Amino acid sequence: MHKHEQLDYVEWPAANLAATKAFFETVFHWHFTDYGPDYTAFSTPVLSGGFYRAEQSSQTSTGGALLVFYSQQIEQTQVKIEKNGGIINRPVFEFPGGCRFHFLEPSGNEFAVWSEQLCVSEVI
Repeated sequence: MHKHEQLDYVEWPAANLAATKAFFETVFHWHFTDYGPDYTAFSTPVLSGGFYRAEQSSQTSTGGALLVFYSQQIEQTQVKIEKNGGIINRPVFEFPGGCRFHFLEPSGNEFAVWSEQLCVSEVI
């Protein structure tokens, strides 16, 4: 349900729509609907949005917003990300409240994963 003056939809560029879709379908169980060859939309229980074909990517180093996933098992989530083409661009680190890492999905957009658990010295 759409709520007045609440965040409703988010979009990212994606140079490789097929790889980006496969990554998010496999790792985070997102469902997609294609709208032509240059746009795909997704819907999750908490977020809706889409990816449009473009060579750019969204990264914090260039001022892009960072969306952060939560994981109860951060090590397992990191393994799934790497196994499915994600690249860890900021290894696990502690911050007030837990630990997190940043990753790039196949089209180069940066996301992060955090957990309340304490950081271990070596995450896979």
